[in-house]
Amino acid sequence: MKQLPKQLLLVSTLCLLSPHAVMADSYPAKIVSKLNNGLANVVTGVAEIPKNMIITTNKKGLLFGLTSGFAMGVAHTVCRTALGGAEIATFMIPTRTPVKPAYIWKDFDRETRYFDYNMR
Repeated sequence: MKQLPKQLLLVSTLCLLSPHAVMADSYPAKIVSKLNNGLANVVTGVAEIPKNMIITTNKKGLLFGLTSGFAMGVAHTVCRTALGGAEIATFMIPTRTPVKPAYIWKDFDRETRYFDYNMR
């Protein structure tokens, strides 16, 4: 009976140190993340228009923000939506998202960048 607590401690330690705990970012998690990211970018890509209008207005003024910011927003909307569709189509291949920031609502004050492709 005195060996039972030691054995339970050993078994629980081995369970905590198992590969399942280490592999929390496994293949299924990566592909689900990529699919979610693609869906979010397709659905929220249109938010690039007001985002770019705000950023451009803050940098260069209201008139420039309403004109050039709108045009940049339309271009970013097309890119984010198209890349979101590409991520949905290729979600089985776990790569990092080509859009930075990955979601439109993260770093709303930051301009969108593209194509920093690396494997996850």
